[in-house]
Amino acid sequence: MPDNLVTHLECSLCTRKYEAGKTWNLCECGGPLLVRYDLDRLRESWSRDSFATAPNSMWRYAPALPVQNPSSIISLGEGMTPLITAKTTGKRIGSNNLLIKDEGLNPTGSFKARGLSCAISMCVELGQRKLAIPSAGNAASALAAYAAAAGLEAHIFMPNDVPQANFIECKACGVNVTLVDGLISDCGRIVAERKDKEGWYDVSTLKEPYRIEGKKTMGYEVAEQLGWKLPDAIFYPTGGGVGMIGMWKAFDEMEALGWIGKKRPKMISVQAEGCQPIVRAFNEGAARSQFWENASTVAAGLRVPKPLGDFLVLNAVRESGGTAIAVADHVLIEAGIRLATEEGMFAAPEGAACIAAAERLLAEGFLSKDDQIVIYNTGSGLKYLEAYSTRYPR
Repeated sequence: MPDNLVTHLECSLCTRKYEAGKTWNLCECGGPLLVRYDLDRLRESWSRDSFATAPNSMWRYAPALPVQNPSSIISLGEGMTPLITAKTTGKRIGSNNLLIKDEGLNPTGSFKARGLSCAISMCVELGQRKLAIPSAGNAASALAAYAAAAGLEAHIFMPNDVPQANFIECKACGVNVTLVDGLISDCGRIVAERKDKEGWYDVSTLKEPYRIEGKKTMGYEVAEQLGWKLPDAIFYPTGGGVGMIGMWKAFDEMEALGWIGKKRPKMISVQAEGCQPIVRAFNEGAARSQFWENASTVAAGLRVPKPLGDFLVLNAVRESGGTAIAVADHVLIEAGIRLATEEGMFAAPEGAACIAAAERLLAEGFLSKDDQIVIYNTGSGLKYLEAYSTRYPR
């Protein structure tokens, strides 16, 4: 496997460049930083043929990931999740080609394992020993697990009503957990206020440049699993939106590597009606979102009132000819139950929201029955028993 060829980090807002191999958070202008690679040189040394003997995890894409020293990698087997044909659900909602990428089979039960595996590996490489994160639930679980595996100190701040599974998982991993009477935005404020005094490295969504690199492997994987052809549409549940931003970045990298062509899927951002800042900004033609007041949804991962990378999500949606759509809580819970009944797949409410969104867009004619649709189920329904228990009280 060839070495990766990181050249620098680049601000996604002002394009200012930062030196690779050093600890950074945001750009001076406040923009998230993106890792850049010498893709021309990488193209000469790395081919799709190499995957026959590559690791069966997201680290099969290590040449396009930022870790320089393989001994720094902290992995629990994340990535290479199945892409499952959902025939019964597809027939019901009007799709002849519906696929579900089941990220709930990752370590800690969600796609957050990808981002935190990469971020914690870089913390090991850069010598960061004390970490802090605000989380709506699953990112906290992933940080707790990977920090434990790496022997790092972690401080986690979560809303008081976080799913019980996340709270217990974090406590079991031996990290420091603080429950906050508020939203993830309130948790983020606490981390920002205390990190310098406490010596914490802030691992908040997009406030460090490496979680996005782990998340982008979802884009590499879907291309590989589909024979290096991208689908017609991707439905992605959008809280912070890092997965969509990462996949959009991955598509550009793969094109530069000569692995795919210029075709891109329609990127469809799915949110909850009780917290839909991206949907509102998309409908208003705005470049950035506004804080969503009184955010509320049973889909904890979608309860992000103001995503830091909102402009990057909106760019991907608009450039791809996609759209943004919001789903009511009772609709997404019902969609999750029907998916389990039809396919045996118990999805997180966030992933279930995408099923409902796809059904609506197919009915409206935004997508055709023969379009190849990939839905990302970002987590296991087992992490959300409280949400589903409203339908099945004991």
